[in-house]
Amino acid sequence: MELTERFINYTKFDTQSSEDSDSVPSTAKQLEFAKYLTKELEDEGLSDVEMDDMGYIYATLKGNVKIKTPTIGFISHYDTSPDASGANIKARVVKNYQGGDIELSPGIVSSPEKFPELLSHKGEDLIVTDGTTLLGADDKAGIAEIVQAMCYLRDHPEIKHGDIRVGFNPDEEIGMGAHHFDVKKFGCDWAYTMDGGDLGNLEYENFNAAAAKIHIKGVSVHTGYAKGKMINASRLACEFNNLIPSDEIPETTEGYQGFYHLLNLKGRTEEATLYYLIRDHDAQKFKDRKNFIMECAKKLNKKYGEGTCSVDMKDQYYNMKEKINANMHVIEIVLRAMQQVGVPPKVEAVRGGTDGAQLSFRGLPCPNIFAGSVEMHGDNEFVSVQVMEKAVQTIVRICEIAAKYNE
Repeated sequence: MELTERFINYTKFDTQSSEDSDSVPSTAKQLEFAKYLTKELEDEGLSDVEMDDMGYIYATLKGNVKIKTPTIGFISHYDTSPDASGANIKARVVKNYQGGDIELSPGIVSSPEKFPELLSHKGEDLIVTDGTTLLGADDKAGIAEIVQAMCYLRDHPEIKHGDIRVGFNPDEEIGMGAHHFDVKKFGCDWAYTMDGGDLGNLEYENFNAAAAKIHIKGVSVHTGYAKGKMINASRLACEFNNLIPSDEIPETTEGYQGFYHLLNLKGRTEEATLYYLIRDHDAQKFKDRKNFIMECAKKLNKKYGEGTCSVDMKDQYYNMKEKINANMHVIEIVLRAMQQVGVPPKVEAVRGGTDGAQLSFRGLPCPNIFAGSVEMHGDNEFVSVQVMEKAVQTIVRICEIAAKYNE
């Protein structure tokens, strides 16, 4: 099967995860794709293929060398973001894109004026949506690239490599993808997530991340007789959000600047809930941001009464740089591989997180490599076929270089 066909097949499955669920995976529909993918791996001849009851998939491409080599792994997630619909995705290929507007559907246009990244892909074949859903290249492009690379190595025994493990998991988009990933079963010396953005992206710094749920209790009274009695929880929720600095939100930050992101707000007079994402690359600033949220809650309690505002906060993942710095050979191999296949590396701190961040803290060094998705999490998401092909070549070359690591 060709890479493009494989990827488009994957997009036909709705695998959107849900932050409102406590199940694993968070949505049952993810398992439908997991079953399909498990069978595909078996049909392609990989060994040790298994899917556990939570939808985590593991498989092996056996090595073809007699010397002892490191066992390396490649990992991608198959859930898609809750931020945009992942149902009934209608993917199509725009051949030889020439730099103008792309009509996704009648009246729906993706324009380089709004998405200048399109211009970096003139002359390439772009896979796009119909403008009503996301594409799911984050991260089904990564899965397609890994599977395609394993098939290429299978069909080219002249390329020497050690055992290669692949792992695919649910729920990365809600920060839970690595929580049930069995690092011991995976059995790798190190691994790579294929979950980065455009051509050449290589990331081994990411945000420290936390999620905060703010609960506000109000008092409901008939509006005609509310003076001195009503406490409108919805209004207090707006008041809480007004305490957040307007220059420390995603819309106003870049690079190494952290932020607070109001992800959701639900409210009525009696009660309201705000959901925040808290992000910062710097560990101390991250701690300060979490403390600031607690201080905001204290201000509302002081003003409206103790117990009015409460905070449920939990850390999600940490900056993997701390763990990768002690294992820089993992990065050096990628840089060599990219150079050899003609990919200019772009090493940068990711303004987000990957499963690799959590896995790195669980003893599996796991930086993030480009998979090709651009404008991810939205209706204008696209991926270049040529970039995906370069990702496949990069994986193959990493496997070849890693086989010589102990020489």
